[in-house]
Amino acid sequence: MFTPAFVTRLLQLLLGLFLFGIASSLMIRAGIGIAPWDVLSQGISLRSGWSFGLITNLVGVAVLLMWLPLRQKPGLGTVLNVLLIGPSAQLGLSILPPVSGLLWQVLVFVAGLLLLAIATGLYIGANFGPGPRDGLMTGLHARSGWTIWKVRTLIEATALAIGWWLGGNVGIGTLAFAVLIGPLCGITLPLFDRRAAAMATAR
Repeated sequence: MFTPAFVTRLLQLLLGLFLFGIASSLMIRAGIGIAPWDVLSQGISLRSGWSFGLITNLVGVAVLLMWLPLRQKPGLGTVLNVLLIGPSAQLGLSILPPVSGLLWQVLVFVAGLLLLAIATGLYIGANFGPGPRDGLMTGLHARSGWTIWKVRTLIEATALAIGWWLGGNVGIGTLAFAVLIGPLCGITLPLFDRRAAAMATAR
């Protein structure tokens, strides 16, 4: 089971999840708006007094439970996604200070956005199963018959609206994330897709 290829994929998964949390903390510290799911976690954190990292974990667990009626099957990557991104984000928040000055805020946000795209390519490309939010999207798509983009928009908009209502940071960065994360992941996913690379080598 623990072949060199498996270990390489596992290390890629772990690196991707770690960098994902750090990327989230960078965008939070930039203070000009964050991703919809981070808005939700931040809003709940502000209202509850619990740490952002812990809330990120709990939200991931809640989303994973929504898989049950959809008959989705989690993989190792799904479980580790729920467990590891929260602590990684909390570590980043404990190390990185808040940023002031619009230029620095924009630069830090862009760094976080680019790092998150790379991290997404790494952990999805390792092919250990989708993240809880991606699985929810595909499950709802399969059960409802709605297109992927409609389901994704509904999920993201719901998380964003609740998070904003709770006090999460919605700003120009949130809009930039919504517009740019898809194209950026379209670049990074093929770069780190282990399954595609293995198939290409086998030909």
